[in-house]
Amino acid sequence: MCGRFTQTRPWAELVELYRITEPVTARPPERRYNIAPTDDVAVVRRSQSGHGRELSSLRWGLVPAWSKGPGAGARMINARAETVAVKPGFRAAFRARRCLVIADGFYEWQVLPGRGKQPYHIAAADGGPLAFAGLWERWCRAGAPPVETCAIITTAATDALRTVHDRMPAILPWAAHDAWLDPDTTANHLVDLLKPASEALDARPVSRRLNNVRFDDVTCLEPAAYA
Repeated sequence: MCGRFTQTRPWAELVELYRITEPVTARPPERRYNIAPTDDVAVVRRSQSGHGRELSSLRWGLVPAWSKGPGAGARMINARAETVAVKPGFRAAFRARRCLVIADGFYEWQVLPGRGKQPYHIAAADGGPLAFAGLWERWCRAGAPPVETCAIITTAATDALRTVHDRMPAILPWAAHDAWLDPDTTANHLVDLLKPASEALDARPVSRRLNNVRFDDVTCLEPAAYA
């Protein structure tokens, strides 16, 4: 699964990297070191006109349009690549509302017998940005403001990461971004994109301080006292 991640690049840099064409409005704080479910996160999606890209801030935890209330999102932070096309909570967004969830690393926890769980920060070996395959939805009810939310699609971990955790976000290479955002991409092609990462990733044990969502600073990335 993916339950925490980091995004520390300035939004101005994201605008350039991801070829954003629309003005940027609402945004979460920059330099997030411990993003948790229900936080606002940066995503790239097709603009309302369909002719460009926008950088948006959406709440992490997908709320399907048919939900009775927005509280359901806290339980729907991840969608499995193996079933995302058919699961009732995700299939509509998979067909029509896909996005890139922007990150520069994510956390997974390795179970250590007798020593609890050790968090690892996993990032591109070259330090570059990552784009997770994501879905978004808009929940609307009369008398209530619209709520826009998202989920991260996960897949099987690479062989190198499996000793830490058996799941990981589906990381889309740069060459796949256009296809993922294109509403005309076939379902079969979309599913083919949801593979374990092909790029080199580094995993390093970090401070257990990040276990507490109140801590959201660079100290979350300090080397672990032991691993």
